[in-house]
Amino acid sequence: MSQVGAPRGRTCSRTIRSVALLTSGVLALPVLAACSSDGDERSKAPAAAQDVGPAARDRIADGGTLRWAVDTVPTTLNTFQADADAATSRIAGAVLPSLFTLDKTGRPQRNPDYLESAKIIEREPKQVVLYKLNQQAVWSDGRELGAADFVAQWRALSGKDSAYWTARNAGYERIQKIERGANDLEVRVTFNKPYADWRALFSPLYPKDVMGAPNSFNDGARAKLKATAGPFQLKEMDRADREITLVRNPRWWGARPKLDTIVLSAVPRDKRAAALAAGTLDLAEIDSPVAERITQARHNKGGGAGPQTGAGPASGARGPGAETAAASATPSSAEEDGSGEEKAEAARESREKKTRALAKYAKEQRGLGGYVVRKSLEPAFTQLALNGETGPLADERVRRAVARALDRKKLAEAVLKPLGLPANPPGSHLALAGQHAYADSSDALGDQNTREAQALLADAGWTPGGAVKKDDGTKAGSEADADKKKDKEKGENGSETSGTDKKKEDKKEDKKEDKGDKEADGKDSESGSASDSDSASDEGAYIVGDNKPGRGAPLSETGSRVIAPAAAGQARWLDDADVNAQDRQQGGMAGAYAPGGTAAPAADSASPSTTSSASASASTSASASPSTSASPLPGPLGKDGKPLTLRFVLPSGPGSEQLRTVGQKIARMLDRIGIRTEITKVADADYFKDHVASGDYDLALYSWPATAYPATDGRPIYAKPVPASDGSLLVEQNYTRVGTDHINQLFDQAASELDEKAARDLLRRADARIWAAAGSIPLYQRPQLVAAKPAVANAGAFAFAAPRYEDIGFKDPAKSGPEHPRKSAGAKKETTGATQSPEASPKESPEASPKESADESADDTGNDSGNESAGESDEQ
Repeated sequence: MSQVGAPRGRTCSRTIRSVALLTSGVLALPVLAACSSDGDERSKAPAAAQDVGPAARDRIADGGTLRWAVDTVPTTLNTFQADADAATSRIAGAVLPSLFTLDKTGRPQRNPDYLESAKIIEREPKQVVLYKLNQQAVWSDGRELGAADFVAQWRALSGKDSAYWTARNAGYERIQKIERGANDLEVRVTFNKPYADWRALFSPLYPKDVMGAPNSFNDGARAKLKATAGPFQLKEMDRADREITLVRNPRWWGARPKLDTIVLSAVPRDKRAAALAAGTLDLAEIDSPVAERITQARHNKGGGAGPQTGAGPASGARGPGAETAAASATPSSAEEDGSGEEKAEAARESREKKTRALAKYAKEQRGLGGYVVRKSLEPAFTQLALNGETGPLADERVRRAVARALDRKKLAEAVLKPLGLPANPPGSHLALAGQHAYADSSDALGDQNTREAQALLADAGWTPGGAVKKDDGTKAGSEADADKKKDKEKGENGSETSGTDKKKEDKKEDKKEDKGDKEADGKDSESGSASDSDSASDEGAYIVGDNKPGRGAPLSETGSRVIAPAAAGQARWLDDADVNAQDRQQGGMAGAYAPGGTAAPAADSASPSTTSSASASASTSASASPSTSASPLPGPLGKDGKPLTLRFVLPSGPGSEQLRTVGQKIARMLDRIGIRTEITKVADADYFKDHVASGDYDLALYSWPATAYPATDGRPIYAKPVPASDGSLLVEQNYTRVGTDHINQLFDQAASELDEKAARDLLRRADARIWAAAGSIPLYQRPQLVAAKPAVANAGAFAFAAPRYEDIGFKDPAKSGPEHPRKSAGAKKETTGATQSPEASPKESPEASPKESADESADDTGNDSGNESAGESDEQ
């Protein structure tokens, strides 16, 4: 791991929650309570519905193979190990028991395939839960599920035996004993301490052969599973071909799976457009640029204008195709001056290269036209993290000022509105709109307000003149002249903007903000170009390891993933009597160490550089309301001769354009209150471990997944870090290092409260405290975009709900429209190949290898063309 400065802390994995993707309250004060104490309150704005191409089981064909993209081949099949990822969870969901699964609102529901019932039968003197198992439930080796499996998993995850290399054990440490009930189908679990989230336990449930001994737990389930008990079973994990093959479980007692086989193919995010265009995938989560290409391809396929080889850019072209087409339509300089055969030859080669690129893009577009985009909101939210350990953000007033400067609604709209998705910023850290526990507690912060943000900074001692150092005396002769010369050179080369020119630039930025702050999707605006007035000053990019890796751990498909008022007298402001002393303490949590991790960036990485948003003056938008506007600042803020500058770390890879765009918008918002930002771009592979987890940042963007068990999963993320016996700080997953003892107490009491309404109230009060601590600012719920063949049924953008793998399949052509039989694809090519459109069979391009053409025709013709008309009608 690359280390910056001295190591400052270490993490403790009492429980691990995935970050995405990049696959993660008592004593509350009335003023900081959630906006309503009604336990049955729901979000008025419903969450986006799931989009899975729903179809009844009787309308789905029996058989077939679904090719489903994952980010990587998992390094382990044990979801309780530290290196488990989203692919691990997907496999576990298909092959192992989950006693409770999530419904469309994110609430846990009993899974009848495994449980006849599960309930608390005793509360005093100890909590006792009785599980009654489905008598048909058996492992693939024929043995019944039973108490022995529960006991083995409890002992492995209880934390009492360090020989087990576990990454999470929350809840299992509260179990006192597990015993057989009245018969072999009953399991009694007795807790030594009440546990509200007991439904989170034993999902997935592993066989005792895996959990029964440290060796089998640590190594026995990394590449294979001795026994499974789901609708599918693991047939093969081929690391060479980067595929995992799941087949029907012949001992499955539930509804017969519609598919014969599911092949999970490891395809990096930046390679998925090509894989989809080649027809090698049926289902794949995608980013917004690929979704836009699919939408445009389907529009062109329906008769809209599109890119045409040899004819220059068409009006309907978008994305890389449009740029390529534009380039091919513009004569090169060598061609124009016409001097010399060498230049003419170079011009000819350039035109041919552009033509080939355009032809390749057009061919990919024809292939992408065979897919639809299924979209919803992912059960995960992206946050702005403020590192409160050291520096200016150790002062809670500065953190509050940062939060009050943000227009969260505008940021959410920039990401979600172009996709046609709801753009309401999350009002909770612990639940999302549509979940039972959701309540908007952001009133503990208040809305965006520039004037109050500036007042907070002034109260913290950051003033317009504070960055100017007072000299002991006047510089003499040549030294002063040299400084003047440097200042003049800076003004001439544009590396810094000052005076009238800077004010004009700020006015341009304000006008662009008023127009909606529109930017091209996926465009990296951090080029430092002087003409880019819609971005914060960003001359030169600090790029650590600019090797353009694939999408990093914090943005995995899982999606893991605070403010009291400024001054007395304002609405919702707190009096001293209302705030517990432990919650008033300013300053961060000192002494966090970086966890052990990956090596430093490769030697071929670009040299690092930094860039600052150095607005000398900033004016609020002309459209701002009088109550939130403020006078332009005469210069950047400072204190004791030091400017108020925050280091904003962002990923540099091709899958992180959206985060960089949001980061630029945040930088401009902070400019307006006098806070400068140094944007540091780092390789995606290093972003989370080497910067976020180690605390090497001031500001960062990353996501946490939603959870049905916030008392358990939320505590390690938001609880106050505590000193360890060796003097270090255990931050668990609270990478902001911001928290209070009060928040810890609220989480602990919520986890032990068996009354659901009372537990929700405690969590809402904890959430208000988290807002007040100003370490994490939820910005928007992440979009969930999935490319799917139209014939694929009951799979796509699942939103909160867990997939029902046995119901996934391909729509039956006999019941949903005509379809060409798979086995007759070759004959069809011989008889109709001369008249078949490229859109109907993009794989038959001469550029495809004969083997690819034969394989893809045999496997995909039915799904590509025959199912398409039927699928489209069902997609409406």
